[in-house]
Amino acid sequence: MSSIWTEKFRPQTFAQIAGQTEIVKRVKGLVEKKNLPHLLFAGPAGVGKSTLALVVAKELFGETWRNNFLELNASDERGIDVVRSKVKDFARTKAIGDVPFKIIFLDECDALTREAQQALRRTMENYTNSTRFLLSCNYSSKIIDPIMSRCSIFRFKPLAQKDLTALVDHIAKEEGFAITPEARTAAIELSEGDVRKLTNMLQAAAAVTSNISEQVIYETSSYAKPTEIKELLTLALAGDFLGGRKKLLNLMIEYGLSGTDVIKQFVKEIWDLPIADEKKLHLIELAGEVEFRLVEGSDEYIQLEAFLARLALEKE
Repeated sequence: MSSIWTEKFRPQTFAQIAGQTEIVKRVKGLVEKKNLPHLLFAGPAGVGKSTLALVVAKELFGETWRNNFLELNASDERGIDVVRSKVKDFARTKAIGDVPFKIIFLDECDALTREAQQALRRTMENYTNSTRFLLSCNYSSKIIDPIMSRCSIFRFKPLAQKDLTALVDHIAKEEGFAITPEARTAAIELSEGDVRKLTNMLQAAAAVTSNISEQVIYETSSYAKPTEIKELLTLALAGDFLGGRKKLLNLMIEYGLSGTDVIKQFVKEIWDLPIADEKKLHLIELAGEVEFRLVEGSDEYIQLEAFLARLALEKE
């Protein structure tokens, strides 16, 4: 967790977890019966997977939860040796207290190598009586089928706007800062349902001022305003390549944007341009080509200028 606020406002009980009502209800039922299968939490970042895993441990074990709960981040420790040593050593011992099993939580387990996943499969089978495995990942397609079949799968979704709005208001009240409705909407849209990203944004903005405006949100999070991106695209589509190029460079310098940041914002704003749908699809295709080249290491200024040049050639 990179943000102090993220830890401070992290839910500690099932009742405090927002936005994942059905999943929490199902997991809570399993915990109350103390009959937990192996679990797999899959979904985008910052939506409550790790939080729910910690809440499960605290609800099951109470004050002894740290003794019965092993948390490993598979993106740091992703080799087969981790499964053979740390995981097995913890799994073969009995739990402390009246719960008949321990919990091993493997965060970001989609980063495990295939060899490590194969070893984990056997460990899950051999130590079922003493240990339950709780796996968390962003991409379930990277988990091998034998592990998937051994787990009860819960698929998380990004938090809804009403849940994020309530969270922003709660944080603002607790931390004693004011935030305008426009700034709150901007922060929620930029977070894309990621609570961790949202709290980081608010913390950075609150460090600058206690009265957070829309402009502060965009500046501290290194995003250009949608209206500015739209104006840039409109200039290029009107055939004013030099004007569009100048504005692009100014935006990248002012907000500290990278090439991939810019192309992602381009894609969002293309859909709102007053042009034919067929042309929008063509522009999205061009943006996809530029994004691929940027990922492969091409010069971002040349690629973005080439994109604006293609837009200028689209002038009717």
